[in-house]
Amino acid sequence: MRRYVLRRLAQAAGVLWAAYTVSFLVLNRLPSDPVTAMAGVGADQAGVDPAQVARLRAEYGFDRPVLAQYADYLGRALRGDFGDSVATGRSVTSTIGDALPQTLLLAGTAMLLAVAAGGGLALAATYTSRRWLRQALLSLPPLGVSVPAFWAGLMLVEVFSFRLRLFPAFGNEGLRGLVLPALTLAIPTGAIIAQVLAKSLLTALDEPYVATARAKGAGRARIHLRHVLRNASLPALAVIGVLVGQLMANSVVVETVFSRNGLGRVTASAVSTQDLPVVQGVVVFGAFVFVTANLAVDLVYPLLDPRIVVAGDRRWSLA
Repeated sequence: MRRYVLRRLAQAAGVLWAAYTVSFLVLNRLPSDPVTAMAGVGADQAGVDPAQVARLRAEYGFDRPVLAQYADYLGRALRGDFGDSVATGRSVTSTIGDALPQTLLLAGTAMLLAVAAGGGLALAATYTSRRWLRQALLSLPPLGVSVPAFWAGLMLVEVFSFRLRLFPAFGNEGLRGLVLPALTLAIPTGAIIAQVLAKSLLTALDEPYVATARAKGAGRARIHLRHVLRNASLPALAVIGVLVGQLMANSVVVETVFSRNGLGRVTASAVSTQDLPVVQGVVVFGAFVFVTANLAVDLVYPLLDPRIVVAGDRRWSLA
């Protein structure tokens, strides 16, 4: 188990390093000049004082060779320092940290709704003995996956805010203001979970151990929830690890639609103002969330199926 954990930690560190390196190289190859944009805010950039631009470029380190910038910024990033925002002058860490609680609240609520709704739908569809009801329930996840997040958000605002007036359409107004954005994120996420879990449940129901449990007198509910669900949950658990990163990405669209102050708003503003340090900080943070979620899934896997660790150790020893 220790070797398994160490191997997963090394892989997670490699992914974070790759995310930082690729984002740094891509952002530095862009034709835009954030220093010129900052010096020319509200004015014609053609008339910006070259001395002011040179001073700002030296202050932010953009006048040094790319490799020197990379080595310096990577060393600072390892200490949690991603530099200062070109647009506001605030540290990138503080900028992300101030916006993060609202985004985490939104993404966490959406994930809870998605797991509850998607898991419940998959269990209901595979448990019922009525063929027409099973087909009707199994047709809902593909519909949820195909719905764009921004369209679902706009429809929810139209129905529940403008017509029924049950929830606010915009802002961060308490729990009521969280309902519609969380539902917007939860619909496609829950649909994917329902698709994967339902398929795994249907496959597991045909396994020989199910027939053995029935022969021993186990009821349908006991077989479904105790025997089949545990074995069928592994693929769905792996998908959830991937969907956490997708939730963070979709929050950019959802927070824009609902005018919420969060990480999505910070990202959109940084991209529009060419604020490269903030953009890179957001990219690395997104990679960190993705890696952490998948690492947690990898550590939970052996608890559900110890054969994973055994197989991994065997491959490791053969290598």
